[in-house]
Amino acid sequence: MTAFADCKACVFDAYGTLLNVHAATARESAALGPLAQPLSDLWRRKQLEYTWLRSLMGAYVDFWQVTQDALDFAMETHAIEAPALRRRLLDLYWTLEAYPDAAGTLARLQAGGKKTAILTNGAPAMIEAACKANDLDRQLDRILTVAPLGIYKPDASVYSLAVTGMEAEASEICFVSANAWDARGAACFGFTVAWLDRFGKLPDRLPGAFAAEIRDLAALPPLLGL
Repeated sequence: MTAFADCKACVFDAYGTLLNVHAATARESAALGPLAQPLSDLWRRKQLEYTWLRSLMGAYVDFWQVTQDALDFAMETHAIEAPALRRRLLDLYWTLEAYPDAAGTLARLQAGGKKTAILTNGAPAMIEAACKANDLDRQLDRILTVAPLGIYKPDASVYSLAVTGMEAEASEICFVSANAWDARGAACFGFTVAWLDRFGKLPDRLPGAFAAEIRDLAALPPLLGL
């Protein structure tokens, strides 16, 4: 708890942390059959890779375009030719289900006097739609996206958006992500980081030390004395 004692705000990654990125393919599991999880895994992997590569190339497009490009690659890889299914999967991405521990944790943090925010690669319209669909918008003080910068995490300029947006020093911000590379980047920037290890994975071997590792969001408020 000592590391989090001075935290005034809690900033969350969205996709994979608050929102289940595999929810869209799960909803279409009947149509996809045994390809549902392999497709979802590749879709997510290429989605992340494209953000990193486009950032390095200086060839930014918003997260909605990246999401479409990644899905097209994944569907082509698995020889799935189904335009109507593609449309349904993309539509579902705008209303991805939140993890069951998301809303309650945000509400508990706000009740304890902590500011709450999302810092996401997501395009503004995408993340706003998903938050509204899950009633998370009422439990967030800010939604911060990479759109004004035209570059993706883990570029340091993205994390600086939270310092400005939350009116706090980096060390006063508790940052939570289920993506270990994102958590590492945030810690390297100077945030007090809780890595959300939802699935028992090894953390990426990158710079940036976590202040805590948690297995679900319900474990976060006690770290802040709530």
